[in-house]
Amino acid sequence: MALIIRMRQQGASSRQRFRIVLTDSRHPRDGKYVEKLGWYNPFGPNEKNYFLDVQRIQYWLNLGAQISDRVKTLVGKTSPEVIQEMTQKKVAKVKKAREKRKK
Repeated sequence: MALIIRMRQQGASSRQRFRIVLTDSRHPRDGKYVEKLGWYNPFGPNEKNYFLDVQRIQYWLNLGAQISDRVKTLVGKTSPEVIQEMTQKKVAKVKKAREKRKK
């Protein structure tokens, strides 16, 4: 099962709101999900138009869940240290693979 953190569409088609959820990547966009991790309202006031449970997002990322580009942007606004840690892990993995190929 490949887990992904992504947006799930809610509300009317003209006034969409989104839930940030953890789901299986094979499920449809608005299908069932494992856990709700936050919400995003693009029509709300700019300073308070989203909420993210950063600790739970960090937990699932540490367990190997992937994250969509849009959710990554929102997480970067709330807590850039999570994105920095993801980037550092990716760089370390690439560096280790390069060293292994040289041998």
